[in-house]
Amino acid sequence: MNAAVATTIFAVFMVLTVALGLLAVRGGGRRASGGGLAEWSVGGRSLGTVFIWVLMAGESYTSFSYLGAAGWGYNFGAPVLYVLAYMSCGYAIGYVVGPMLWAYARRHGLVGITDMIAHRFRRPWLGAAVAVLATVCLLPYIQLQITGMGVVVSTISYGAISLDWAYFLSFAVTTAFVVVSGLRGSAWVSVLKDILVIGTLGFLAVYVPLHYFDGYGPFLHRIVAEKPQWLTFPGHASGGLGQVWFLTTTLVNSLTVVIFPTTVAGYLGARNADVLRRNALYLPFYNVLLYVPMLLGLAALFVVPHLAGADSNLALFTLVVDSLPAWAVGLTGVAAALSSIVPMAVFMLVIGTMWGRSVLGAVPRLAHRQKLSSQLVVVASGALALVLTYTAPNTLVRLSLISYEGMAQLVPMLLLGLAWRRLTVHAAVSGLVAGFTLVCVLVFTGHDPVWGMNAGLVGLAVNVALALLVTWLGPREADERPDAEVLALDDEFPRREAVSPPASS
Repeated sequence: MNAAVATTIFAVFMVLTVALGLLAVRGGGRRASGGGLAEWSVGGRSLGTVFIWVLMAGESYTSFSYLGAAGWGYNFGAPVLYVLAYMSCGYAIGYVVGPMLWAYARRHGLVGITDMIAHRFRRPWLGAAVAVLATVCLLPYIQLQITGMGVVVSTISYGAISLDWAYFLSFAVTTAFVVVSGLRGSAWVSVLKDILVIGTLGFLAVYVPLHYFDGYGPFLHRIVAEKPQWLTFPGHASGGLGQVWFLTTTLVNSLTVVIFPTTVAGYLGARNADVLRRNALYLPFYNVLLYVPMLLGLAALFVVPHLAGADSNLALFTLVVDSLPAWAVGLTGVAAALSSIVPMAVFMLVIGTMWGRSVLGAVPRLAHRQKLSSQLVVVASGALALVLTYTAPNTLVRLSLISYEGMAQLVPMLLLGLAWRRLTVHAAVSGLVAGFTLVCVLVFTGHDPVWGMNAGLVGLAVNVALALLVTWLGPREADERPDAEVLALDDEFPRREAVSPPASS
């Protein structure tokens, strides 16, 4: 009976999710019905403050928030707070960077970071190469969301739905609405997700301490008395995740998150630059919710003290299934599942856009069918991640080790390139190759952290140093374009609401 109730609630909300994606097409009006790649990939650059807020919160609040944050709290303790630190710092940086990238993209009719890089350096092949690199770094995130949703669905159904079927459901539901409705559909579904996330986590924040410990006072006193090592750096059994690691990880992740392709997709969907500035002010409030799974992970130390390995990621849901009625388990599971679906949809959409625009779009025969090419790549990327989840999950898991630190190596090419005209393509590529290679070597040889520091920051330092050296000593290239064509100077152009060039359909 419990399985039937929880599974029925889950099924109803999955149908509602697809329906919202379809309604989003109508919500976009005539632009959506006849729109091209820009309408599908960045919502026609027309989303307001609320939609941008829930969309970008959805990208950062993933299945990790329900599973990984609780699991890290259960296993390590204090080091998990790096998530709050880097996201909050990233929002502060995004207050400046977001409007800058939005203005540059709108001025030149661009739809992603590969577009921007290709335009800045006048090298279409460079945009295609960055698309391939970014895809390698993003595919693991699709697989992680598929896996996360599979674990959630199997758990809330009390085992009635197998992991394999749960994986397929994750892929099918996400693909169904993102192919049709694009970024706008993700924004609409984010509204439903946020209502459920705020409601369920707000309830659990009060219920679990009262149910198991008679309140926060006894709960916190017990942690201090029995588990003090979880409350200090480097945490319990963290393997060296001390203060230096915390600071360097916060720094490199806060720089990376503002140029992450999914974040940039959110930027470019905004109606104007002020939407992004307000969004940067409001997003940190959403981070308060992240304390809940972290604390519940600590609570699980006393309720289910023997979780080990991957099972520690089930710390929160073990408490939920153990103490709540089936309908509440179902609602909590839906909130967690949507926290997988929304970011996974944006990951797939971004990969599709990069390939449809910068790779397949560079082929003359396909140049006029960029939207269709992008939609086909969405299906292909999701299907590839699904197949690898079934057949070779460790392949993507190992790639995930370099995902964020690898993407960090694009920061100089994109941000420095848009702010400093002297940066040459030879310098940018040299720095990227050196930084990415160093990160791969350090991570895959087990030297991350290195000297207590995040390997991504070490790679980024080498990247910037080499880019500067090659710029000063290497060949100069002539570029007759004015600064306004090359650099992201300011956002005064978009404030006047000039019309951007039409994107290819």
